[in-house]
Formats: sequence, structure tokens, C-alpha cells
Amino acid sequence: MLTHLSIRDVVLVDKLDIDFAAGLCVLTGETGAGKSILLGALDLALGGRVDAALIRAGADNLTVSAVFTPQRRHPALAMLADQGLTGDDDALVLRRMVGRDGRSRAFVNDQPVSVGFLRSLGETLVEVHGQFDTHGLLDPASHLTALDAYRRSTAGDVPDQSCTEAWNTWSAATAALRTAEETLASALREEDLLRHNVAELDRLAPKPDEEQQLAENRALMRHAEQIMTAVTEARTALETADIEGALRTAINRLSKVASQAAGRLDGLLTTLDRAAVEAGEAAGQLDRVLADLDADPTDLERTEERLFALKAAARKFACTVAELPALADQMRDRLAALDGGSARVQTLAVAEKTARGTYEKAARALSAARTKAARLLDERVNKELPPLKLEKATFRTLIAAKSEANWNAVGIDQVAFEVATNPGLPPGPLAKIASGGELARFMLALKVVLAGTQARSTLIFDEVDAGISGATANAVGERLARLAKTVQVLVVTHAPQVAARGDVHWRVSKASRGGQTTTKVEQLTAAARREEIARMLAGEKVTDEARAAAESLLSGPLS
Repeated sequence: MLTHLSIRDVVLVDKLDIDFAAGLCVLTGETGAGKSILLGALDLALGGRVDAALIRAGADNLTVSAVFTPQRRHPALAMLADQGLTGDDDALVLRRMVGRDGRSRAFVNDQPVSVGFLRSLGETLVEVHGQFDTHGLLDPASHLTALDAYRRSTAGDVPDQSCTEAWNTWSAATAALRTAEETLASALREEDLLRHNVAELDRLAPKPDEEQQLAENRALMRHAEQIMTAVTEARTALETADIEGALRTAINRLSKVASQAAGRLDGLLTTLDRAAVEAGEAAGQLDRVLADLDADPTDLERTEERLFALKAAARKFACTVAELPALADQMRDRLAALDGGSARVQTLAVAEKTARGTYEKAARALSAARTKAARLLDERVNKELPPLKLEKATFRTLIAAKSEANWNAVGIDQVAFEVATNPGLPPGPLAKIASGGELARFMLALKVVLAGTQARSTLIFDEVDAGISGATANAVGERLARLAKTVQVLVVTHAPQVAARGDVHWRVSKASRGGQTTTKVEQLTAAARREEIARMLAGEKVTDEARAAAESLLSGPLS
């Protein structure tokens, strides 16, 4: 709810701070005292339109801050999280600054935001009905959500989840079918080229890491003669020196006296034996290297041709040589998809049709639940209209089927709240058929019935009592008080019957000092409140009879 409003330099307000409370908050005052200034300032904090003319004379800019205490899991907190904005559950501060040049800056919890975001955030917190721009239920886009919230509060069954799950399944099946159809169509368009390319790569038969191995072999073969000379000389040196034979001779001689050496020759014999073995292995390795290098002279030519063929294929297919094996696999997969694509498409088409049928069944069940809830909503709203001097008016909830292109997770329905203000006239949208105080009373009746089902925790009614008095004004006051049991309600009123229902009462007035006129707001004590209501009853001159009538209104029970 709204807990605090701070206004600086707005029209007749130089500095004003108001602490609001829960329940029904009433603002009264003579015409022109500045009540509309307060609502206009709040509208700015909620992201409303900027008008530099609102800046108080002599000031360079205006500032308005509104503090809210949203409930846990309120949509506003989710919006902050989505934007990466920090905040806490106890206080949400919306601030707007406007300069003489018409430029404005917006802040949420002292962090700069766009005006568009501020407006969207404000619409989740406050709904205003009256002379200012209206949001919420006057927007047809909100009617489906409002009806669903009412349906959930009155019905035991909640078919929303079944519809959403069926939509998700159908969407996934549709996406899979479209992908398969596109893949098949694409493969059919390039079938000949695809088969030619696969055959070419099959003939080439590229292998992973083949390029590096070929490059290494080519480098080796290019230097084969030089390497063979060095290896041959090394082999000759080993044979000439007969190193292995010398080591074996030394081992034989030492072995004959090892038993008399008390173990002193054991380590030496092991070392000599290992050296003899390794000398033999070295000679063998030299022989194998010579055998490997003594290759066909055409091997170098074949290796270079293979490298050239691989690099040419890589250029053709715009990839690296190392990527050729994977590309060949991909092409084979596409051919396999082509060969079995028709069967797969048929299978997916059956799955899509089944999922569609399940969704339509769930959506029709949801539509039936909405139709049932709509009848109850219409009945209850229409019962509220006669006491509000709307006895000739009727309210109805229109549920129509959307085009298939607009079906979604919440079903196949579009919902619109409509009214007819006089018998015989066709019903139409709320905002177009009703006007002024009549519209506000329609919204009051609707809000009373929908109480507790919507996220907004603050409702503002600006002169909802316009053009009414007596019993009708009393009915308006009674409904505002009833509504205020579930949400915070701020009402600007000229009707004493409405003002008397308030839980908290502020009086807005003008004062002149030093040649300047300013607007001030004061919270009324019980005695001051009685005097204010008496003024509203009697006019300029307050009589004892008016005070008695005011006392009667203040002490009277809710009807």
C-alpha cells in the first residue's frame, strides 16, 4: 500500500509530506483547494505525463516521491528482480524529478530507471479512477486476467494448469514437426548435390588428424637421404667398435670371479648387462630406421598429392582439413534424414494432431469454467448497480473465441467487460459507454465484487460521488468502506456520506502568507473531522443542526 507521499514545488505546494494508512483514506476540501494537485503529483511519481507548468513559480524543478510497502511476491518485486534492481520487501520508493526544460528523471529505490519502467511498475501498485488517466480494468487487456482471478476465488476447480501444460506440449510438438518438415524440404532441394558431395568425401575418406601425420611424413621423406647417411654411419660405428661384444666379454670375465668378490661386483655386472642389452636394442632400432627410410621414392609424391587433395576439399566445403570427417558424417545424416524424413514427418504430424486435440479439450474446459464464473460475476456486479444510481444500467462479461493464431497458454478466449447505461442500447466498452462519476461508480461496483483477487493494493477514486447525494452517496461510501477491508482506498470526495466512512481523514486547504498562496494538508482529529463534515453538509455557515447531522453520520453503522 501507499505509505508516504512527498511533494516539493508542485503548483501551489512548496513542501508537503503525507503519511498514509491502511483502510479508507478520505481527502476533502473546498473546490480549488488543491486536491487534484495531490493526485497529479502522485501520478507523476507513478510515471505519468510531464508538464513543466506544474513546477511552482520561482522553483527550478519539482520532485515527487511515493513510498509503498508491497506484499511478498508482489509483481512489482518480480519486476525489480528482472531489471537487476536492488530493493527490500519493506519499502519501495518511486521518485520523479522534472526540470523547467520539461526533462524528467525517474528513480526506484534511488536507482535510475526509465520512465516507461516507472510507469509499468506504478501500474502494478496503484489504480486510479477519476479525472486522471486510468489503468487497470479500463484496459481490455486486463479483463481476462481479472476474470480468471475471480474464477479461482469462487470455483474449486482450477483448469489453468492443464491448459498451460497442454499448450506447452502442443507447442513443442508443433516445433518438432516444423523442424522436421523444414529439414526434409531443405534436403529435397539439395538432394543431388548432397549425394555428389557425400560420394566425393567417401572416395577421399578423410581421417581425423590425417593432415598433421601426412605433413610429418612429408617432412621426414624430404630429409630421408641425409637421415639415412647419419644412421648408416652410426650403425657402422657400432659394428666396428663391437660395443656389445666388448660388454659381453667384460661380463664373462667378471662373472668368473664375482663369487670371490663378496658382492662388490654384483652392481657392476648388472650395469654392464643392462648396457649390453641397450646396445643391442640401439643397433636394432638403427636397422629398423634404415628399413623405414628405404621406402619407395614415389611415396613422397603420393603423400603430397594426398595433402593437396585434402586441402582442396577443405577449400571447397569452406572448412578445415580436420573438420572434413565430421562434415562427411553430417552430410550422411542429412541423407539419412532424407531417406527416412517422410516417415518421421508423418510420425510427428500424428503427435502434433494428438497434442492439439488435448490442448483444445483443455482450453474448452477452461472456457466453460470462465463462462460459469462470468455469469456469477455479472450477477453480483448488477446487484451492486441500483444502489449506486445505476439502476438502468447493466454489466456483462463478453467471452469470445480468439483466432487460432492468437491461441496461447491461457486458452482460446478473449474477454471484455461491457456495460449498457440505458435499456435498449447495445452494450459497449466501459471506457466508451460510461463517463465521469458514472464510470467511477461502475468501477467501484466491479472492484467491490473483485475485492481480494487483484495484485494492486491501492485504489484511488477521484470524486466518485460526482452528481449524486443522499442515499446514493451513502451507498458509495458503504461500498468504499467494504472495499477498503481488502485493499487501501484513497478517495477524493465532496459527499459527507462518503467522508464519514473514512478510517483516516485529511483536509486540503489553501493558505496565503507573504503574498504567496500554498496548499496544505492536515490530518483531522475527531472534533475537526466532525466540523469538516458539518461544513460539507451546511456550506459556508456551519450550524448546530449540521454538526448534529455530522455526528450522526460518523456514528452510524454500515448499511
